[in-house]
Amino acid sequence: MAWSAGLGAAAALQFARSGYSVIINYCNNETRAENTLAALNAIHATAVTNSDLPAKHAVIRANLEQRDDVEQLARKAYAIHSRLDVIFSNGGWTQFRDTRWLSDNAYDEDWDRIFTANVKSHMWLLHAAETYLAEHNGAFITTASLAGVRGIGSSLAYSAAKAAQIHMVKGLAAMVAPHIRVNSVSPGLLETEWAERFTADQKADMLEKTQLKRFVTVDDVADQVVALARNRGVTGVNVVMDAGMSL
Repeated sequence: MAWSAGLGAAAALQFARSGYSVIINYCNNETRAENTLAALNAIHATAVTNSDLPAKHAVIRANLEQRDDVEQLARKAYAIHSRLDVIFSNGGWTQFRDTRWLSDNAYDEDWDRIFTANVKSHMWLLHAAETYLAEHNGAFITTASLAGVRGIGSSLAYSAAKAAQIHMVKGLAAMVAPHIRVNSVSPGLLETEWAERFTADQKADMLEKTQLKRFVTVDDVADQVVALARNRGVTGVNVVMDAGMSL
């Protein structure tokens, strides 16, 4: 199960290329979700001899900031194929604030929504899907952020929530072992819609700070997510993917 935009779409495509049946979650942009579904079905059609076989992929709408929606998402996803092997929990939300000033980072509404979207939503989803994932020794992978490692990002609330998410992954991994593996990935800047907020000069400065002199792409991260899904010897790990920026 994956998400329909940016990294979520890239991961969905990579899972499909790797032979997985993919269920896409979206909240608001149905058109984008359906476009991603069409791309998944095209991969399926070229991978089988009889392209008239029914599609293996599906779309489910759910608001990850609502626990009832999250629980229904898990139930519906399981019902489609009567099994659930991997969840890529890629949801999140932030509000950009001026991180030079505490006064611009002390809004309760930011902290409450950011913590719900970036911490509680992942816990809710694993809790709702725990029985299903355990049936086949499944994997649960979340998207954290370099902000949770370095201590600064789009806002103080976001950085704190991402740090909490990374720490939570370790606790969850211990709680649901030995039948479920729980890991996270922490990308640096990805050139998705989210990165459009940064100026060309800001991007150039960040690029110069990387050791590899390139930005990590959504496909790079998608490859790592699929690798974590397949690797049965890794749990409780946060994989930093920043092209060496934090070294």
